[in-house]
Amino acid sequence: MNYIATNIKHLRGLKNLSQQDLAEILNVSRSRIGSYEEKRSAPTIEFLISLSKHFKITIDLLLKYDLSKSNATTFIQLNEQRILFPITVDDANDDLIEIVPVKASAGYLSGYDDPEYIEQLQKMKLPFLPTGKHRAFPIKGDSMLPMKDGSFVIGRFIEDRNEIKSGRTYVLVTINDGMVYKRVQNNIDANQTLTLISDNTNYQEYSISINEVLEIWEFTCSINTQEYSQEELKISSILNMFNQLGIELKALEKSIK
Repeated sequence: MNYIATNIKHLRGLKNLSQQDLAEILNVSRSRIGSYEEKRSAPTIEFLISLSKHFKITIDLLLKYDLSKSNATTFIQLNEQRILFPITVDDANDDLIEIVPVKASAGYLSGYDDPEYIEQLQKMKLPFLPTGKHRAFPIKGDSMLPMKDGSFVIGRFIEDRNEIKSGRTYVLVTINDGMVYKRVQNNIDANQTLTLISDNTNYQEYSISINEVLEIWEFTCSINTQEYSQEELKISSILNMFNQLGIELKALEKSIK
């Protein structure tokens, strides 16, 4: 479906532009803007190119995606290009969280910047989350104990990579490793890399170039899909977990005091 008429009007609204304002910016008449918005005529290729350049949105998205589902915060710059990053809302105008299912996680690398792929993902609402764009990612394996295999990490999108805080955990979408959840050491200022660390010490840490990172999502909360066993909840199990993570309990006690 062609959404260009709706999108012209919506984009004007985001920028608080009148039809006359937009017409002057794009060097066309006000009547042409009105004609396009009212579907009385179809925009020319030249107009679409000008509109695309001004709002920094591809012509493909202008034609195929209903931008009225988004708001002013959805246009996020990545890799020196502007892409559409849709934030969907429900009838109460509350942000919805897209859920990347386990079966679809392998395809996320090719679909993460495709509005049609994101639109078909299931969604949920968690009203207690802080402001920002959030997405839920499935966790595989045991590298981030005690996070269980099959759990979901909900992350907040990080636009500025310099905001990455060493010692915090992030879901990273990378060119070579796909989607990973790790504790991160920020080395961007030193050598343009991130060191990715597993909380399970059976896994070795490794470094990747920041240029390999396509998306960064900071941990906000997690959803466990499996019940903890009684054994896992015993004090002895908790102590064993700390020992596996290489944490000296006495040192921890001193730091708390």
